[in-house]
Amino acid sequence: QVQLVESGGGLVQPGGSLRLSCKASGSIFSFRSVGWYRQAPGKEREWVASISNGARTSYADSVKGRFAISIDNAENTLYLQMNSLKPDDTAVYYCNWKTGPYEYWGQGTQVTVSS
Repeated sequence: QVQLVESGGGLVQPGGSLRLSCKASGSIFSFRSVGWYRQAPGKEREWVASISNGARTSYADSVKGRFAISIDNAENTLYLQMNSLKPDDTAVYYCNWKTGPYEYWGQGTQVTVSS
């Protein structure tokens, strides 16, 4: 079993930056994919970015060119660097970690972009 602990959320002005972290612990296997999702109030959870087992990165069109996903394999930590933040980026962000046949979720961290 894998536990995911997220950190790095907060309040930031439009145009600002935040870096989210997601540290995995427990039974870590070679991942099938890892990624980030977000959910705004009253909306469904949406996919933001991911890294495949072959290290391929993918991004939602809404964040392409502004966000960067990365992973520190030595520390089993997933990151999401968010630049040029917009009010529409406001949401609870969740990390997702697929290892073996299982899928795990972080507890969520609030990101608020407002003047």
